[in-house]
Amino acid sequence: MRNLVFTLLAFLCATPIWAQKKYRDIVPDTAKVHYIHRQSMEDAYIFNSDLPKNTVYVNEQVTTHIVMPENIKLVDISTNNIIGNQCEDNIVRIKPAGRMYDHELAGTMTVIGERHISQLNIVYVKGPARANSIYNIDLRDTKRYNNPDVLMPEAEMAKFAWAIYGIPAHFHNIQYKKYGIKAVVNNIYAIDDYFFIDFSLYNNTNIKFDIDEIRIKLTDKKETKATNTQTIELTPAYMLNKVNSFKKGYRNIIVLNKLTFPDEKILNLEISENQISGRAIYIPIEYSDILHADGFDEQLMRSLSRINNLR
Repeated sequence: MRNLVFTLLAFLCATPIWAQKKYRDIVPDTAKVHYIHRQSMEDAYIFNSDLPKNTVYVNEQVTTHIVMPENIKLVDISTNNIIGNQCEDNIVRIKPAGRMYDHELAGTMTVIGERHISQLNIVYVKGPARANSIYNIDLRDTKRYNNPDVLMPEAEMAKFAWAIYGIPAHFHNIQYKKYGIKAVVNNIYAIDDYFFIDFSLYNNTNIKFDIDEIRIKLTDKKETKATNTQTIELTPAYMLNKVNSFKKGYRNIIVLNKLTFPDEKILNLEISENQISGRAIYIPIEYSDILHADGFDEQLMRSLSRINNLR
């Protein structure tokens, strides 16, 4: 009888250890977490809000890509059972840290975009075929919040830029010619707190133009020697066209934060070639041209409507 009791005790003590081995059998992942946010008093309202939670199914043999319809600003993972990283501006990839029980809740994941928040339940499934390889977050399943750092989401900038792209040129007086290249400004739009500058390049030579960089500088009209405070370089908030070479024609739209500058200054759009003796093209934009920027007009609204219908 005593031997039977000792045998039962030994079995009961060994059972938890056997169960724990299941969780120690962790499959390593090359994707490390870039950041895991821990809530503070300032943003606790975001995580404690009553958001609907959709379910994402994961397996240790499948990398699950979660796609947000706007750029991701922050990701919160509530547990160490999930690992992953942000691989693109709007994509996070995750997988479980190891094997778990079928349909066990691995944790909760909060994805915060430029203007929207989504919360997801991450659930482990045994079969790799049952796991999500790609999960698209629908804006209807998110909650909108006010982000003072984002005046306009990038997806919205792209929508306006494509709408402007479909509009014929309104400006005909801003141009520059050199090295067989003609540069012109087609349109300037002022939308919310941004300027949308639409420009084109025309190559009349037989040599392909490889773009090294596009820079925007605020410079003095009459440059003098001595000081390096005369030039201020501006960082675009968004650029529509990512193509870096062209043979004959090129068009792009650059988005800048709204600004004012005195008449003594000029806004210079500089496109330089990726060559040792590369060509450099400058498009000078006066403040008077900025003052004539278009706003929401009927033509822009029609073009926006076409863009929305395509979606």
